[in-house]
Amino acid sequence: MHGVESDNLDDVGLALKNAFAIVTLSALLSACAVAPKQQQPAPDLSDQPLAAAEARDHPDQAKEGEDKLPNVEMTPAMMAQLMQAEMAFKNGDWQGPYLTMMSLAQQTKDPRLAKRAAEMALSAKQADDALAAVKLWRQYAPDSEEASQYYLGLVILSDNLGAAESILKQRLADATPAARGLVMFQMQQLLLRAKDKEAAGAMLERLVAPYPNLMETHVVLAQAALARNDKAAAKREAQTALQLKPDSEIAALTLAQVSEDEGGAIKVLKDFLAAHPEAREVRSAYARLLVNEKQYEAARQEFLTLDKAQPDNPGTLYALGILSMQMNDRLAAEKYFSRFVDLMDKAPEDERDPTKAVMILSQIAEERGDYKAAADWLDRLDTEDPKVQFGAALRRAQLTAKQGDVAGARKLLGTLKTDDKTEQAQIVLVEAQILRDAGQAKDAFKLMEQGVKRFPDNMDFLYDYALMAEKMGKTAVMEKSLRKVIAKSPDNMQAYNALGYSLADRNVRLKEAYQLISKALNMAPGDPFILDSMGWVNYRLGKLDDAETHLRKAYTLRNDPEIAVHLGEVLWKKGQKDDARKLWREAQAKDPKNDALKSTLARLHQTL
Repeated sequence: MHGVESDNLDDVGLALKNAFAIVTLSALLSACAVAPKQQQPAPDLSDQPLAAAEARDHPDQAKEGEDKLPNVEMTPAMMAQLMQAEMAFKNGDWQGPYLTMMSLAQQTKDPRLAKRAAEMALSAKQADDALAAVKLWRQYAPDSEEASQYYLGLVILSDNLGAAESILKQRLADATPAARGLVMFQMQQLLLRAKDKEAAGAMLERLVAPYPNLMETHVVLAQAALARNDKAAAKREAQTALQLKPDSEIAALTLAQVSEDEGGAIKVLKDFLAAHPEAREVRSAYARLLVNEKQYEAARQEFLTLDKAQPDNPGTLYALGILSMQMNDRLAAEKYFSRFVDLMDKAPEDERDPTKAVMILSQIAEERGDYKAAADWLDRLDTEDPKVQFGAALRRAQLTAKQGDVAGARKLLGTLKTDDKTEQAQIVLVEAQILRDAGQAKDAFKLMEQGVKRFPDNMDFLYDYALMAEKMGKTAVMEKSLRKVIAKSPDNMQAYNALGYSLADRNVRLKEAYQLISKALNMAPGDPFILDSMGWVNYRLGKLDDAETHLRKAYTLRNDPEIAVHLGEVLWKKGQKDDARKLWREAQAKDPKNDALKSTLARLHQTL
C-alpha cells in the first residue's frame, strides 16, 4: 500500500467504520445552503445505515458471520498473550501488541483478533499495517460489512481506486432498486476522501452510468461535473434529476447549487417551494440564501415558517436569534436564544455548542441594565475552552463593577493568571475601563500608559489607549498613537475611522478627516459606525443631504443612540425639528446617560 499520510488516518477508526452511514440532508444543510455552488449536498433519505438496509435483503449476512466464528479453545497461554498485549498497548506500545494480535489471528483464524490488530495500527497511524490486518479480517469474515468498510476506506485514502471499484460496482448491482440511490450517495461521500479527485470522479461516473433512470444518478453526475468545473453539464444533469423526480428536495438543492449565481439559486428554490410548500430542507436553504443576500426580513419570515411547523428545531431557533440580532431586535433575539439554550440543556448529546448563544444572552441582559441576569447567564456556560473561560472571567469582572463593586471587580481580575501577552493586555484594558466608568479617569489613563510600555507591539491596545487619551483631552497623544497604529497596521480601518472622526468632531482639518474616513469606508462599506463618521464629516462640511443619506443608512443598519443623536442634529439643521426630537428621545430611551446626547442638547439649548 502506498501514499496514505498519517494526517488522513486521524479519524479512520471512526470515519471509516461509518463510511457508508447515510448522511442526511439536514446534517449538511447549513453548509450546502449557504454556499450552494461550493458545497456537496447530502441525500434527503432516511437515517437507516446501509448495513441495515442490506440486512433486509440478505438476512443470512446480517450477523457478519457471527455463526461462522472458529471454535477456538482459550488456553492459559493465549489468555496471557492477549492480556499482555492489551496492557502494552494501553501503555503506548502498538507494534508488539499488533504483531501478537496478527499472529494469534493467523493461528486461530478468528476475525476478531485481526480486527483488533487493525484498530491498533490505525491508532498508531500505520496505514500499511492497518491494511494488512483488514485484509486478514476480510479473509476470515468475508461477509463482514464492517471489514469491507475499513478496507474500502483505506484503499481509497491511498488512491488505490482500482481495488475499490469492483467492490463498489458489486454493491450497486446487489442493492435493491429502493436502496440503490442511497448506495450511490454513500459512494460519493466515500470517494470524496480520495486524493486524486479527477480519478475518483471518473470512477464514480463509470459506476453510476448503468442506472440512467435514477434521480440519484444525475445528482451524482451533476456533482462530478461541478467538481471538474463543467457548469453546463452540471446544470444539465441537475435539471434531469429534477425532471425524473419533481418533488425531490435533493434534486432541487443540487440545481440551486449548480446555478450560476445566488440569484439563480434563490429562484430555483423559490419556484420549488411554490409547488412544494412543505419542503422543509429547501425552505431552510432558501432562508440562508436570503441571509447571504442581506434580505434579512424575508429570511426571518422563512425561518418563522419553519419554526411554526417545527417549534423545537435548534437550528431554526439559532438562525432566528442571529437574524434578530442583525436586525437589532434584541427582545426577539433573547426569546429565540433562550429557547435554543434550554433545548441544548435538555439534549446533552447534541453536538451543537450553546456557548455563543449564552454569551449573547448575557450581553443582551447587560445592555438593558440587568447585570444579575447577565452574570447568571455566564454561570450557565459549560465549556472547557480556556479562551471562552477567560472571556467569561473578564465579563464577570465588568458586571461586578457595574453593580457597584469596583474593588471586587479588580480583585477578580487579579486572580486571572496567564502567560499569553494578548490576554495580559486584555486584563489591563478591562481594568482601565472599569476605573474610567467608575469616575477614576486619571487612574485609568495611568494604567493604560503603563500598559503601552508593557505591550508596545500590541496595536489593539495602542488603539484603545488612543481613544482613552482623546477622552482625557489629550488629542495630540491620541493622534500620535493612531498614526502609529496606521503605520504598523495599514489595513486597520478602525484607526482611520477614529482619527477621521476625531478631526471632524473637533471641526478641524475637515479635508483630511474626509480622506481618512473615506479610506475606512472603502475597506468596510457596510460598517454602520464608519457610515456614521462619513455622515458627520459631511455635516461639518455643510453637505446636509449627503450627511443625512449616510446617517440614515447607518441608523438602519444599527439602531445606536449616538448615530441617532448625529442624525437628529442634521435634521435639526435642515429644519425638521420634530423628527430630530423624535430621534433624540429614542436615543434617550436607549441610553439616558449618553454623553453625545447631553452635549448636543446643551449646545442647541434644547430639552426633551
